[in-house]
Amino acid sequence: QVQLVESGGGLVQAGGSLRLSCAASGRTFSRYAMGWFRQAPGKVREFVAGITSSGNSTLYADSVKGRFTISRDNAKNTVYLQMSSLKPEDTAVYYCAASIYFSKNLDRYNYWGQGTQVTVSS
Repeated sequence: QVQLVESGGGLVQAGGSLRLSCAASGRTFSRYAMGWFRQAPGKVREFVAGITSSGNSTLYADSVKGRFTISRDNAKNTVYLQMSSLKPEDTAVYYCAASIYFSKNLDRYNYWGQGTQVTVSS
């Protein structure tokens, strides 16, 4: 089992940057593909970015391509989401999740963190 805890959220002005971290407990972290999802109030949870277990491949939602970068450090059991050129529409609760599969599909993810709030002001 993998336990995940997000951190690094907060309030930032449009055009600014923020780096989210997701710390994992458990020896099996390096076996899982990881993903970041986000959910605004009243809206469906949507895929943001994904990374393979080794970190050799990544996936991004079209809305964040060129602005967000996902990475991981398996030695630290941590996955990151570097967010730049932030827009008000990026405002949401951001969740990290672990999956056996490298996928954009929410249903493929087995473990979820509690989420961290990101608010982008205009």
